[in-house]
Amino acid sequence: MDVSMNVNGQSQSHDVEPRTLLVHHIRENVGLTGTNIGCDTSSCGACTVHLNGQSVKSCTVLAVQASDSDITTIEGLAATAQADGSAIGEQNWHPMQEAFQQCHALQCGYCTPGMVMAATSFLQENPNPTEDEVRQGLEGNLCRCTGYHNIVKAVMSAAGGA
Repeated sequence: MDVSMNVNGQSQSHDVEPRTLLVHHIRENVGLTGTNIGCDTSSCGACTVHLNGQSVKSCTVLAVQASDSDITTIEGLAATAQADGSAIGEQNWHPMQEAFQQCHALQCGYCTPGMVMAATSFLQENPNPTEDEVRQGLEGNLCRCTGYHNIVKAVMSAAGGA
């Protein structure tokens, strides 16, 4: 089946098998490998992307279901600086990415793209959360390394509450 979608602002059109998961389409056909495959059972959240502005686990969506949609991956959050006069190719990080770096909210980094995507979506829904609300808002994303303390700290920092 032919699927067309905008991924990080770029039009993409590919022929896919009807059973292809969005996570596999993003990685294999679109060529963006920041979206990780963690479990294929929707338990870990490593594959979280934004589908039409909503946070979704891309292992639960078929590529054909996402046809004619706007997809943002972790690569789409970091804009390449050009308009502000900085060097082409230099990265301007999303505030959540900066907060994760500044608060040491990652160790192995495997969950980080999905965690960042879920956290940015969470803050759009709840821009002034408490720490408990952050913990509840991210409970669908698993991290096996950090113990979540610095992840919560990063989300609070990005929200302006730390």
